Amino acid sequence: MSDLLAIGASGLRAYQAALTTVSDNIANASTPGYARRAVQLAENTSTNGVLAQERSTIGNGVAVVGVQRLSEDLRNDAVRSTGADLAKTESSITWLSRIQDALTGNQLGGRLTEFFNAAKGVAADPTSSPARTAFLEAGTSIATAFQTTARSIHQVTTDLDATAQSSIDQLNRLGVTLAKVNEGLGRAQPGTTAQAQLLDQRDKALEELSAISDIAVSYRDGGRVDVALGGVNGAKLVSGVTSGTASYVRNAAGTVSFAMLLGGQTSAIQPNGGALAGIVEGAQRIADARTKLGDIASGFVAGVNQIQAQGDDLDGNPGQPMFTQASDPTNFSLSLTSWRGVAAAARGAGTRDNGNAIALQTLRASGGFEADATSLVSDNAATLSGRQQVADAQGAIHDGAVNARDAVSGVNLDTEGVELLRFQQAYQASARVIQVARETLQSLLAV
Repeated sequence: MSDLLAIGASGLRAYQAALTTVSDNIANASTPGYARRAVQLAENTSTNGVLAQERSTIGNGVAVVGVQRLSEDLRNDAVRSTGADLAKTESSITWLSRIQDALTGNQLGGRLTEFFNAAKGVAADPTSSPARTAFLEAGTSIATAFQTTARSIHQVTTDLDATAQSSIDQLNRLGVTLAKVNEGLGRAQPGTTAQAQLLDQRDKALEELSAISDIAVSYRDGGRVDVALGGVNGAKLVSGVTSGTASYVRNAAGTVSFAMLLGGQTSAIQPNGGALAGIVEGAQRIADARTKLGDIASGFVAGVNQIQAQGDDLDGNPGQPMFTQASDPTNFSLSLTSWRGVAAAARGAGTRDNGNAIALQTLRASGGFEADATSLVSDNAATLSGRQQVADAQGAIHDGAVNARDAVSGVNLDTEGVELLRFQQAYQASARVIQVARETLQSLLAV
């Protein structure tokens, strides 16, 4: 009877643990980073001091071997890899969209067209004060358009700096978290709930990290990991229980770079995926847009001022510069204070001549300022559209990787419901075994 009681008691303990594990799965079905658990059961081989030959036909009950965390490293790696690719493209889309808004929000191309159309009005009637006034107003508008467009691009740069620094701060926090998890895993017993919880924290941190930068993960004993950014030979973020400190810098040319300090050694971070890679690309495109905008402004101001210098104003005086430009080529303003200063006439040809005003149309064609402004916008728009198409494809690939991972580690409530009923029945049967043993023992004692 003692054997029967022991077997029943082992069943109660084992299936209670199984019920607890299933209940934990159900409770954490929507918890991010949680991997499904399963209790590992095995036949109890202990003889409890009885000779093995006497126990050869008698079972010893069941024992809980450990708690298995249902997760596959290869599937997790696939989720992180595809997630890093998607995060890079999404980050790139963010900055391309911001650049597009900056380039189109102030209608720079339209203001250039209005300026040269106003110049046509002066050429049609060189002595007309309304035509000259409209021309100067168009000059003020185009100067304002360049300035506000440049300020908008500068604001995009400021926001990119803030986003990059925030990403670096988060990366550093995740590095510290992973180092602490490694330390905990070094003490955790294999097959325990504590180890499973630490592994959940590890994989959740790694997935969050891969959204910032592509990572290479090296697995150690006990589930501990070393992490490098930008590939296997990239900068080490985590090595054992030590984490590095990343930093962000943007130089005067607009190029950004990242560095890692670990163990007194500094190494460059060269991300190929994640938000950091998108930031690198975004910073370069912002710098290129700012440079191209400055080139258009420089050519425009130099060309208009040169034509002004070649002609005579309405009072017969040599034309003065129409615009005054600062060190930043996009920062220029109208310098003519009177409509009489517009040099519409060719030098010495008389006030009613329009030769110099017509030269502005020649500048319009040769300078290609409107075409350049349009190209600046359309090229960025085409790149943005291409990135959006890539993001759609990468999103589908990432979703597939997530589904494949969740097929192993995700909690299916229907499956857990079936398991709950199965273990409940086994628990009740084990309790019935104990009850039968007691009833039998009482019957024997009553004889």
